Amino acid sequence: MKRKVLHSSDCKGAKPTRSSRSPGVGKALVSVVIPVLNESRTVGQVVRFARTSPVVGEVLVIDDGSIDGTAELAEKAGARVITSSLLGKGASMEDGIHEACHDLILFLDGDLRGLESGLIERMVQPLIAGDADFAKARFKRSSGRVTLLTAKPLLRTYFPELADIAQPLGGIIAARTELLRNLRLENDYGVDIGLLIDATQSRARIVEVDIGHVMHDSQSLDALEEMAIQVARTILQRAGEWGRLRIRHVQAANERDRVRRADFRRTLDLLNGASRLALIDMDGTLLNARFVMALADRTGRTERLIPLLDSPNLSATARTRKIAALFAGVPKAVFEEVARGLPLNRGAVEMVVGLRKAGYAVGIVTDSYSIAAEVIRRRVFADFTISHVLTFRNDRSTGGITLCPAMRHPSGCHHHTLCKVNVLHHLRDEVGISPARIIAVGDSSNDICLLQAAGRSVAFEPKTPEVRQAAKRVVERDLRGILDYLGIPSSRKPEIRDYPNSLEPFPPGADTGS
Repeated sequence: MKRKVLHSSDCKGAKPTRSSRSPGVGKALVSVVIPVLNESRTVGQVVRFARTSPVVGEVLVIDDGSIDGTAELAEKAGARVITSSLLGKGASMEDGIHEACHDLILFLDGDLRGLESGLIERMVQPLIAGDADFAKARFKRSSGRVTLLTAKPLLRTYFPELADIAQPLGGIIAARTELLRNLRLENDYGVDIGLLIDATQSRARIVEVDIGHVMHDSQSLDALEEMAIQVARTILQRAGEWGRLRIRHVQAANERDRVRRADFRRTLDLLNGASRLALIDMDGTLLNARFVMALADRTGRTERLIPLLDSPNLSATARTRKIAALFAGVPKAVFEEVARGLPLNRGAVEMVVGLRKAGYAVGIVTDSYSIAAEVIRRRVFADFTISHVLTFRNDRSTGGITLCPAMRHPSGCHHHTLCKVNVLHHLRDEVGISPARIIAVGDSSNDICLLQAAGRSVAFEPKTPEVRQAAKRVVERDLRGILDYLGIPSSRKPEIRDYPNSLEPFPPGADTGS
């Protein structure tokens, strides 16, 4: 996926860049990148701390759809605020790398407290002096449980050359921008350890820098469990790529984790305590496209797909299974790249973030596939997805599918075997959320039952008169009209960036499973 690489002449408000190899700390300029998600309590002081350093030329805050005023406070403190192209720390860090104007980048976490004067200068000094390409912070704090119980044992086993790094999971990193632009970034808690391992593989000179004492917000046990899973997966995957582990074991672990995340029971746990819900269709509503059509076009399967879509002799269940089988052999990466490249409808991001700010838990309910729905969830900053789950082996689709259990209910829809309205019945029975506290948004015939049953419903650019009649309100052209319908303030500024804005064909010879 191509990105524009910015140069210093492109950067508004940044100080003129001098060489990062100049002698003396005062002659270098650094881009400070701060990925954030709901860090309103601390982000202002972190930004102000960074801006006091004489070596800092710009402070970039990459916001992951915060709903607590983080972006506004960061901007007020003097940062350049950018909305992340995809939910997740790794994507935010990648955005910062490609937006940075200077030769050196320093990553800081948005929840840091107690930062000591001179920290930034100490972190970048080895790079300025030409002694290192990548610097990890060493600080006075007991190592976390995930570091001690997961990261360090695995590093000691598979990457002994990194076993003595004090804080391998720490997010305070200084590195050359050119180096970072050639490294892969995981989009979860594995991002920092992944960068460290990949920097080692690229033969970068790595040092640790003592920065004194820092304080972070503590994590819940549930968050620590997720962190441990993702850190372990990243280390094991890198070990496999280095020939230190069989990669198929890591791929199988990735697949089990992906299926676990798509489990409807996990979604029900997330929704315990939710007071209001928004259930939003994906194809034609959030997306100005239909995922399965775009995937077929990308992989050369359109002629085989069309008869399955139009056949009146197939039940919904049979059609879903046959379409899934059609994509057997397609690499997982192709599914994800197609989903990331599809255009969003106008106002999609602002609508979702606006609903969440107003106290709604926002979910994508789709009869498409979880691997695509999860990408779209991250693009629009929604809370959860409910969808069918494709099966992958060795990172390729097997053609098998697990139908979403939430779309079946013993006393649910009497017209369809699989129906989105059954999600409402499960939410009522298992979480205690009544349909009156739910708003549904859809555009086509498979949304009609859900639109009719929800307490509030919106047909967005309805495809048929029946869809229009099923909803309590119709919205055209801009999804922010849903916020107006609910009396929620909405921004009419230009759309938060849609990334990317077009589908590019795979290069000749690319593996699309065709």
